[in-house]
Amino acid sequence: QLQASGGGLVQPGGSLRLSCSASGFTVAYAAIGWFRQAPGKGREWVSSISSKDGSAHYAESMKGRFSISRDSAKDTVYLRMDSLKAEDTALYYCATTFYTISYFYPDSSNYDYWGQGTQVTVSS
Repeated sequence: QLQASGGGLVQPGGSLRLSCSASGFTVAYAAIGWFRQAPGKGREWVSSISSKDGSAHYAESMKGRFSISRDSAKDTVYLRMDSLKAEDTALYYCATTFYTISYFYPDSSNYDYWGQGTQVTVSS
C-alpha cells in the first residue's frame, strides 16, 4: 500500500516536498514513480527512482526543478519540487513497478500499485 502526502497550495516559484510512504513492502525492492494528472488532461510521468541502484529518472520538463530520493529506513520516497509553476498544478500520484529498466518507467501501465494522490496547486 502507498500513501502520498505533502501537497498543498504554493505560490509560483515556491517549493514543496511530496512523500510516498509504503506499507507491506520495502521501497528498496521496487522502483517508485511519480505521476501527475491535471484537470482535463491525461496522466503524465514525472519521475522514478530505480530499485536496482537508486538512480533517478525524470521527464524532460522536470529536470533541474524536481528531485526524487529514497529513505529505505523509512520506506519512503520523496519528490522535491522547486521553482513551481502554475502548470505544475495537478493531482500527484506515486506508484510501484518491479521493472528495473528505466525504459519502462514513463509508461503508467507498467506500474502495479498506486497511492491515492495528493493535490498540488500553484497559484498566487
